[in-house]
Amino acid sequence: MSDTNVPTLAELFGPNPPTNWGRWGAEDEIGTLNYLGPKEALKGVAEVKTGESYTLQIQMGWDDERGDPVWPGRPQIERKNVRDAEVWARGETGLDPYPGGLTDADDVATIALQGSTQYDALGHTWYDDQIWNGYDSQTTAGALSKASILPIAEHGIVGRGVLIDMARHRGKDVLDKGETFTHEDVLAAAEAQGVEIRPRDILVIRTGFIGSWYSRQPEEFFADFIEPGLTYSRELVEWFQSMEIANLVTDTIANEVTTDPESGVLLPLHAAFLRNLGLLMTEMTILDELAEVCSADGRWSFLYTAAPLKVVGGTGAPVNPVVIR
Repeated sequence: MSDTNVPTLAELFGPNPPTNWGRWGAEDEIGTLNYLGPKEALKGVAEVKTGESYTLQIQMGWDDERGDPVWPGRPQIERKNVRDAEVWARGETGLDPYPGGLTDADDVATIALQGSTQYDALGHTWYDDQIWNGYDSQTTAGALSKASILPIAEHGIVGRGVLIDMARHRGKDVLDKGETFTHEDVLAAAEAQGVEIRPRDILVIRTGFIGSWYSRQPEEFFADFIEPGLTYSRELVEWFQSMEIANLVTDTIANEVTTDPESGVLLPLHAAFLRNLGLLMTEMTILDELAEVCSADGRWSFLYTAAPLKVVGGTGAPVNPVVIR
């Protein structure tokens, strides 16, 4: 234990924590994505009844003072036109007119790859100098040469998704800051909704937190910043492992309560899930519309599809998941 009485992750997890290292071989870089093959894709397809689709990415690049909800300290997207009608009219494009008279608008953007709805690479976080599957943390220097977002993006994610509306289950529009729940709470909500969480599912959990960004002032949203979410226990990690959950998707920036209320450790599930289980994590989705339609007809399962951007060496990548019901 340190002087601040906050344990290290190794101390918190104890001896022999749940791990999937080596499960898919010494060279694996996609972890629980291995659970999703053609059979799991067809199980997702079987959930499609009416064919309507919903996208889960938050909007990027709001051109106002509030900007987008990003992890504190991460930069906002910076987007600007490099060509448009005014630039062409001033003759500042540096180009000759296109033969035939066609003109265009073009733009560039600087973004944090984890500054919007996104997938984490399995090498995104670590402790004790090892990332997912035992790779040395030095493989992250400069760019991720192991367990980057690229192998995940090359594969794509397709499977049966299940939405658990934890906010609705607790009678709220949005969970409170720092409000926690466990896998047992998730199972209780599933039972109340009348939906079964099955092995190798993509588990989607709504707290209402990201959706609340658009009705809150940014300073209130970020004040005493601690998101609601899952809270660490060995039993919870063992449940995710035994259920072979392929992908955790939430409408929070970090997929778990920001600081564990018992240990004081910051984001312990990032270590337990990404580093130890190789569990795919999708953050900052917006789930309010999807939750409304699922509640209206009582169908909480669907085909979930996602394709992160193929960023070589990336620690994560933006994504716009598509749900088909």
